Amino acid sequence: MRGSLCLALAFFAACGPDDSTRDAGAPLDPGLLADAGLRADAGVDDAGAPDAGGGLDAGPKDGGDGLDAGADDAGTGLDAGAPDAGGGADAGARDAGGSADAGPLVTCTAAGLPGTCIDVSDCRDTRRPTPGLCPGSAAIQCCTPRYANTCDPNARPAPNAGLVEAPGAGGCPPGMVSVGTFCIDRYEAFLEELDGGAWCPFVNPGGRRLRARSASGAVPQGFITQVQATAACLETSKRLCTDAEWLRACRGPANTTYPYGNTRLTGVCNDRRAVHPAVELYGTSASWIFSHIDSPCLNQLDGGLARAGDFSGCASAEGVFDLMGNLHEWTADPAGTFRGGFYVDTVINGNGCLYATTAHDVSHWDYSTGFRCCR
Repeated sequence: MRGSLCLALAFFAACGPDDSTRDAGAPLDPGLLADAGLRADAGVDDAGAPDAGGGLDAGPKDGGDGLDAGADDAGTGLDAGAPDAGGGADAGARDAGGSADAGPLVTCTAAGLPGTCIDVSDCRDTRRPTPGLCPGSAAIQCCTPRYANTCDPNARPAPNAGLVEAPGAGGCPPGMVSVGTFCIDRYEAFLEELDGGAWCPFVNPGGRRLRARSASGAVPQGFITQVQATAACLETSKRLCTDAEWLRACRGPANTTYPYGNTRLTGVCNDRRAVHPAVELYGTSASWIFSHIDSPCLNQLDGGLARAGDFSGCASAEGVFDLMGNLHEWTADPAGTFRGGFYVDTVINGNGCLYATTAHDVSHWDYSTGFRCCR
């Protein structure tokens, strides 16, 4: 169903056809977490633990997503009404420690990370306590994720500073190539300030006016809505590609399933990361992590988001790169569609160029949503 906001358990259910068969104790299958890259709630976090209602929305999903809101994948081991892999009940109870907590959770922030005020005895393993930030006794402390790497979620790196677009091909503007009757960005877009200043590709641009650019070696912009992508294209006298244009560019004149042909080739595109980035980042597969998939660190993990053109074989017949994998790409569909899959999956919602996610409206964003422009 278009317009719904995909939350963690719905993503896990991508291949689960039956609402009655769930495996609450089985280990997480990262390969089937592909659309967990879809941000849980545009602006509302549960601060590191489920909210009083479970913290998760198992609303209906669009059939094109291959997701079933009421079912769990047999390999995920996650269920909104059952204990998670850590043993803690998800619905109105603490996630990691397993201690029941019937009252509302008190949220907090420590070192820029979202957390929950709980007893230190329950804050362990993949989470760490910080004293002095919560009401109550000294044993009640702010419990936040223990990040699995050294990424600072408050940093704003600018890896695309100084990049210049190559001359256009086939009479197209810089950074673009001709495909049939239109021009398209050769690479997934990155953003820059209107004065040419660098922008961090790991954060949502909010209401800031930024323009789209396309260059080899750029870290493409994730964390972006269709509305923001449209505006960024317009700032450079371009526009967001239509569905038909995007498909034509990906499938080429021979109308192939993948940019490079009709047979899937392993490792040619950036499309099969072994571990979901949220699982690696937070060091757990507990369901609360999927309420925090807006972290800037998600696209900074090794083996995740690639720079534009790094996968040299992942090119269409006309030389357009990364249409399959790396980042989902918004099209101009007014109801909301992004295509091509991302670096965890290019299978669940269709193969290669045929991959399409339609369960979100144009205001949705998460770490996996990117774009490119047409003209």
